[in-house]
Amino acid sequence: MKIKRSALSFITALAMLFTGCAKTDAPSAADSTGSSASANESTSPESGNNGGESADTVTETTPEDDMTLSEKTFAANEENVKLIGRTAEYEGIRWLGLSASGVEFTFNGTSASFTLVGDSMYSNAEKQARFAVYINGERTIDELVDAAEKTVEVFSADEATETTVKLLKLSEAQESTMGIKSINVTSVGGLTPTAEKDLKIEFVGDSITCGYGVDDPDRDHHFKTPTEDATKAYAFKTAMALDADYSLVSYSGNGIISGYTDNGTKQTSQLVPDVYDKVGKSWGNWNEFNIQDVDWDFSKFQPDYVVINLGTNDASYTGSDKERVLEYADGYTEFLKVVREKNPDAHIVCALGVMGATLYKNGVERAVAQYTEQTGDTNVSTLLLTQQDGNANGYAADWHPTEASQDVAATEMTEYLKSLIG
Repeated sequence: MKIKRSALSFITALAMLFTGCAKTDAPSAADSTGSSASANESTSPESGNNGGESADTVTETTPEDDMTLSEKTFAANEENVKLIGRTAEYEGIRWLGLSASGVEFTFNGTSASFTLVGDSMYSNAEKQARFAVYINGERTIDELVDAAEKTVEVFSADEATETTVKLLKLSEAQESTMGIKSINVTSVGGLTPTAEKDLKIEFVGDSITCGYGVDDPDRDHHFKTPTEDATKAYAFKTAMALDADYSLVSYSGNGIISGYTDNGTKQTSQLVPDVYDKVGKSWGNWNEFNIQDVDWDFSKFQPDYVVINLGTNDASYTGSDKERVLEYADGYTEFLKVVREKNPDAHIVCALGVMGATLYKNGVERAVAQYTEQTGDTNVSTLLLTQQDGNANGYAADWHPTEASQDVAATEMTEYLKSLIG
């Protein structure tokens, strides 16, 4: 449970008034312990897990083993929740950026809510962060972060019940981020992080991985976060089918040597390799904080498999130009070296094809061959995915895959990974 520091100061003042004495003591346990950062800790983000406390930050004072049914407030940190995907902590707030990142925990109680914080994009209806809440595996809330701060009630029961709560960010990092300021429960005891899975997969990709436009069945409509849902895309579906923990590192319009271009001009501001070692990147900020300022600590999630699905946007730049295609292959080769350095034991799968396979043979396959020749590393393979069939499954916004087309890719990826797992 947490109480505001101002309340603690008031109590101290009363004590000095009645005793007639005043002295300066070292910080009490209420000030220096608990899951929120104390006032003397740095506010600069460090490797996705840091301290810092603003004037309104609350400090935990009641032990988590309090076995009375009472109101309690917890920080969204590793002590209390399972962190899903890449996240960062800044000034006591847990920041979610990347697609399908989130938190999950169990508790025994009668109510639960999240106090959420919006970034600088919260007032833009087409860029607000979209999130979902799941209670015991069932999606019960699907909302947008449309305020600078708001509290969302997610669970209520007449009697204390053992309940699993999961919050996932459905939209991608590039457009906006969201923060979890606190988790508020009426419970017996505290929060318990859910268990880790035996299998871990990282997916590196673009709009296909993000679930771009999947909730908009009109191909002539354009992007907005309310129609994006990463849980309906092949990567998330593959992880669920394999009962795996996952991390999605994906940005719409991004590539390896060029982002999407409609005029053949190279777009170097949208490159996944440039931000692969960051918690994420976003056009949204909170005060002076941006998730791109935080280096990702790769020790926090060492996957068994890394799936790279990049090249669709590069193809808008390369076309069939041989020199540009070779540039893509060379850039991909160098990116593979970075991925291997950060994930030394993972099998790397290089996939392409859902929205076209222009760069598969002379790009992806060439890159993998070059990488193996240069490094001797054979723990890498390629996978050609079936191109979406708009006649059978339709198209989502901007000609992107519908959920039905994503299901096809998920089935192919699941079966391929099963063949590797053995």
